[in-house]
Amino acid sequence: MRERASERESERESARERERAREPARERERALEREHAIARVRQRACERERARESKRALEREHERGRVRERGRERVRWRERAREST
Repeated sequence: MRERASERESERESARERERAREPARERERALEREHAIARVRQRACERERARESKRALEREHERGRVRERGRERVRWRERAREST
């Protein structure tokens, strides 16, 4: 009876030791998951910033186009004014 109890106790102890041995691997896995989550957040932030910059560039290009068009209109008005006189 005592032998069986001591066997069960030693089995429990070895099970506890196996659990303790697995703990560092779990910690590494959690740390890796955290790093991946952070990397995904940074990636999304970079993508949003690239999209914003692209939008700004497009807006600047449109504005340049408008400025050029206004300049062309002024030139046309000057030419028309010259022709009418």
